[in-house]
Amino acid sequence: MSETAASSSDDRPVKSAGETGKAAKPTKPAKKAGLFARIALFIRQVISEMRKVVSPTRKELVNYTLVVLVFVAIMMVIVSGLDFGFGKAVLWIFGGAGPVEH
Repeated sequence: MSETAASSSDDRPVKSAGETGKAAKPTKPAKKAGLFARIALFIRQVISEMRKVVSPTRKELVNYTLVVLVFVAIMMVIVSGLDFGFGKAVLWIFGGAGPVEH
C-alpha cells in the first residue's frame, strides 16, 4: 500500500474498541515532511507506477495508429462539410453571392 493511500482523509483520531463512548484525546498532527522528502516520495511513486505500465505490441500499436488516423480523417470530413455548409448558408442569408459593385 502506498504512503498516500495509507493516510486517512479525515483528521479525526481513530478510536480503539475500548474507547467507545469516551472522548478521544486529540493527537498531535503529524509533522509535514520536508520539501526534499516530498519530492523523493513523489519520484518513488512515479517509478512504482511506471513499473506497472505495459507497452503495446507492434500489432496493437499499428492497429491503434490506424484507428486514430481513420477517426481524424472522418472528423476532418465532418468539420469541412459543416464549414462549407455554414459558409454557403451565411452567404445566402446575407446576400454575399451577388455581384460586387465598386
